[in-house]
Amino acid sequence: MTQLSSGHEEHQALIAAQVETVVRELAEAGKLEAGHLLAIGVSTSEVLGKHIGTSGAVETAAAIYAGIEAVRKQFSFIPVYQCCEHLNRALVIEEDEAIRRGLEIVHAVPVPKAGGSMAAYAYSQFAKPCLVERIEAHAGIDIGDTFIGMHLKRVAVPVRPSIKTIGAAHVTMAVTRPKLIGGARAVYDPSSSLRAEQRAETCE
Repeated sequence: MTQLSSGHEEHQALIAAQVETVVRELAEAGKLEAGHLLAIGVSTSEVLGKHIGTSGAVETAAAIYAGIEAVRKQFSFIPVYQCCEHLNRALVIEEDEAIRRGLEIVHAVPVPKAGGSMAAYAYSQFAKPCLVERIEAHAGIDIGDTFIGMHLKRVAVPVRPSIKTIGAAHVTMAVTRPKLIGGARAVYDPSSSLRAEQRAETCE
C-alpha cells in the first residue's frame, strides 16, 4: 500500500467517524427510534472543499453512508437521502416504507450529475429504493448547506453538533417538536402543577 493510498483511506475513515459522532448526537437529542424519519442532505463536493454540485465523490458518499449506518443500527431510525435540485430535492427511501406511509412516489434514478453522489450511493445500497416528492422527517442533518428544511416536520429545533465541519462542509442539524397550541392557560408539561387559572371547570 502506498503512502498516498494509506492517507486517502485514513481520510475516508475520519469522515465516517465524524459523521457517526454527529448523527449519534442528533439521534440522542431527538430521541430517535424505530419508525422515525431522518432527512439527510449531503454535498460531497463541499466535503471535499469544492463548490456544491461540482466535484462529488462516490468514495466520500460511501464513508458518510457508513457513518450514518453505524448509528441507524443502534437507533433503528429510517434514513432518507435528499437529492439535489436537479431532481427537485426528491428523496431516496425504501419503497415498502414509502408505500406504508402513503408517500407520493416519483420516478428517476439519481446519478452523481443529477441527484448527487450521496443520493446515488444510497440508492445503490437500498434493497428496493424509490424516490418520493416530500416527507415530514422527525430530524435532519445537512452536510454542506444543501437545505433540508422543506422536508422537516414543524417545528424545527436546531441541534449544535460538537463537530462543526465534515471535511470542508458546514454541518447543521435539527430535531422537531409538535406545535405548542393554546395560550396562557395551556399546559405543556404533564408533570407540572396547575395554576389557579388553569383549574376552571370549563374553557368558556
